[in-house]
Parts: sequence; C-alpha cells; structure tokens
Amino acid sequence: MRVGLLGGGTIARMVLEHIRRGELPGIEVVAIAGRGSARVAGLAREFGISCVSERQALIAARPHTVVEAASHEAVREHLVPLLLAGINVVVLSAGALVDDALCRSAQSAAAESGALLYVPSGGIGGLDALKTACLAGVDEVSIQVAKPPAAWKGIPYVDALRIKLDSLGGPTVLFDGAAREGVPHFPQNVNIAAVLALAGIGMDRTRLKVVADPALTFNTHTIRVAGRCGRFTLVLENVPSPDNPKTSWLACYSALAALRSLGSPVRYGT
Repeated sequence: MRVGLLGGGTIARMVLEHIRRGELPGIEVVAIAGRGSARVAGLAREFGISCVSERQALIAARPHTVVEAASHEAVREHLVPLLLAGINVVVLSAGALVDDALCRSAQSAAAESGALLYVPSGGIGGLDALKTACLAGVDEVSIQVAKPPAAWKGIPYVDALRIKLDSLGGPTVLFDGAAREGVPHFPQNVNIAAVLALAGIGMDRTRLKVVADPALTFNTHTIRVAGRCGRFTLVLENVPSPDNPKTSWLACYSALAALRSLGSPVRYGT
C-alpha cells in the first residue's frame, strides 16, 4: 500500500520509524506533504522520502491512502479534493468535521469516487459498542476530557478564561456543553469528542466536559452511554505523548492501527 503523509509531527515520525523497523509490512510512504515546514523537510531527508508542498504533487505521487496528521485547517483544505481523486484519507484531526457542510461534502466525495473516509478511534475506545447500541437507540452520550494543566496551555479559548493553569488548587472545568460548540475551542485536545459524536448520536446531542486537573499525570477520558441496550461507562487513562502533552500516546498509535486495518483482509470488532 502506497501511503502519503500530511503533516510532519509525532505521528508522521512514528509511521516512518515503524516502517523502517519492518513493523508495517507492505506499506510504503511515497511522499510527505507540508507547506513551508522545515520540520517536514527534515523528516523527509532523514527517511529518504519525497517532500512536497502542494496537494497536486502529493496526488501525483499516487498514494492509495493519505494519513492526515496535521490540523483542522489541513482537513478543510485537502480532505475533499483527495477523496475526489480516489485516495483513501485517514483523518486524525477529526474535530474539523464539526462543520456539517465539510462533513457532507467529504461523505459525498467518498461515495462518488469510491475512496474511503476513515476516522480512527484516536485516544478512546468503545466506539464498537456505541455504534452497535445506536442501532437499537441511544439516549445519552457524554465524554469528559481531563488532562494536566500543561495540556491546556497556549489555547486562545483557555487564555480568554484568565485561569492560572500553573496554580490550580483542584479540578477546573474549562468547558461544559455540546460537542459541536466545544470541539472547535480545543483543536489539538478534544478531537476524540468529535469521533465519539460522529460514531454516535451527533455533535449536538453528544455532551463534552473539558477539565484541567493538577492531580492528573494521565490524560483521562470518561465516556458514558445510555440507551435501549443498557448503559456502559468507559474510563481511559492515557499517557501523554512525550512530544506533545495535548495529545495521548494512544491517539498516535491509532494511526498505525488504522494503516494495519486498511492493509488487512481480516477484521475483529464492529
């Protein structure tokens, strides 16, 4: 499988390192795309792959699949054209799909070209049970995203709250409301809430609570679902990425699991 990478951060490096170690057999990275990024260019040189700055050059490299690990902006700019070009796209910045028009356009493009729009689970689990429960009927879905204060630094929405993250005395709620409203405020931190909403009962009915907690060392996600099939609660305590405390190590590995799934004729779970 020929793969293109969109973005040159932690996830792109992980994919390249696993391929170099022979841990993703049958997968070849044919290009990495990043506009004017020295980091992307350095990664390309290190692993001996082509670095491109324009989407058409990425398409010309003939990838079967592109892994987006860049930003909401990259999803808005590139997702639909890549799908229309018949290229599968693994979207990790799923929060961009809170935009209904973009989501509908992407779904239509995938249907038109036969390409796959694939949004992996990221740093959470339970989507198999949620999707199954939705067939019977689900009344409530909520997710609490609680992380150490350092994970919430440098976010304009949090800065506007004028909360002193370095001196919190206990858990502090930064947002509590619908996923549609909350996800755009935290473009690097709560993409998982968008994934949960897309797999379940939608952005408006899925509830999101965002918490800064100085007692935490793990990124802790608590998911609650209630419906006709019953109730379930799932708590994940994820190690933050060493390079980026805003995201979980599990979310990074989710990209590798997605590539393995695409290349496998066998699938377990919903």
